[in-house]
Amino acid sequence: MSRYKNLLYQNENGIGILTMNRPKALNALNAETMEELSDFFERAAKDEELKVLIITGSERSFIAGADITEMLPMSSAEGKAWGEVGHKVFNQIESLPKPVIAAINGFALGGGCEFAMACDIRIASEKAKFGQPEVGLGIIPGFAGTQRLPRLIGKGRAKELLFTCDLIDAQEAYRIGLVNKVVAPEELLNAAMAMAEKILKQAPYAVRLCKEAVNVGMEVDQDTGTSYEGTLFGITCSTEDKKEGMTAFVEKRKPTFIGR
Repeated sequence: MSRYKNLLYQNENGIGILTMNRPKALNALNAETMEELSDFFERAAKDEELKVLIITGSERSFIAGADITEMLPMSSAEGKAWGEVGHKVFNQIESLPKPVIAAINGFALGGGCEFAMACDIRIASEKAKFGQPEVGLGIIPGFAGTQRLPRLIGKGRAKELLFTCDLIDAQEAYRIGLVNKVVAPEELLNAAMAMAEKILKQAPYAVRLCKEAVNVGMEVDQDTGTSYEGTLFGITCSTEDKKEGMTAFVEKRKPTFIGR
């Protein structure tokens, strides 16, 4: 996956690290980057060597939003099409059959905040900044910010951030539930790696189905979600990993999972 202009990627023993790399533009999302991201996530979904993915930004920014210079001349139809590009890419993140951890090292504004919300887990540097400044630019969030933000932090808090364009720091993001953890800047990647390594020790197919159960359940009523969970639970009961995990528990040893 070294084919990209605006992305850097490396894999360390099953843990992939994807770095947004447009530092002069504070890693803003332009059309070229979105095309590269879509290709990356399509490949990542099929990459058997990738078990957990960490996404971060180069230098002092995670993603400072969408590229305003590209958006300025957009017509109504072009704006709608651009939003659909964002929806596609962020849905690829959310539905990736592997856990995705956002390691947020700086600005996560507009499309950058929306990008982070599509990830499964968010770890923030103490220097991270979050916000949805779109209405101050005469638009609204176009990459599902009006949908994911209230699901994460509640409708009232989400509307406050959306309506006021307030910029919040990492501690406030943690307080309202936008991020899972806040760490010192120099510990950000180490903290993300530690979490990824902890996930790697679990049964990978069960982790995948657990992610699917949560994602589906959040979009339906509880009875439907519970029924779907039951179906997936039944599937895990027929796996080799279930037999190994329970046998290891009984035998008081660590399990060796194979992912099926």
